[in-house]
Amino acid sequence: MNITKLKWKLEQHAAWLKDNTTGERAILCDANLRNADLSNTNLHGADLSNADLYSADLHGADLSYTNLCDANLHGADLSDADLCGADLSNADLRNADLSNANLRNTNLRGVNLYGADLRNADLRGAIFMSGWILDKA
Repeated sequence: MNITKLKWKLEQHAAWLKDNTTGERAILCDANLRNADLSNTNLHGADLSNADLYSADLHGADLSYTNLCDANLHGADLSDADLCGADLSNADLRNADLSNANLRNTNLRGVNLYGADLRNADLRGAIFMSGWILDKA
């Protein structure tokens, strides 16, 4: 995805977040966002399913209630990100930095966390597989 189109989509999403009657929710399914700098971006409720976010900078981003099913987040920086209620099912989070991330009530079914940094991440209520919910961090 080129930078101009991405910037426009993010502006439309920001308008949608302020008032659901203007702008539009960001639908970035299958988008190529490799190495993108999305640090501190508000993507609350966006659809990033199957997006390629390999090594993307999402430090401090608001990804709460975002659809990240099947997303490639290998090596992504998600430190200090808010992923509360997000759907990360089957996402690739190998070697991702999730330190200090809010992963409360997040769907982590089928996620590959090999080598991921989860130091100080809040995993309360996170779902790892059917019937297995982490109640206490």
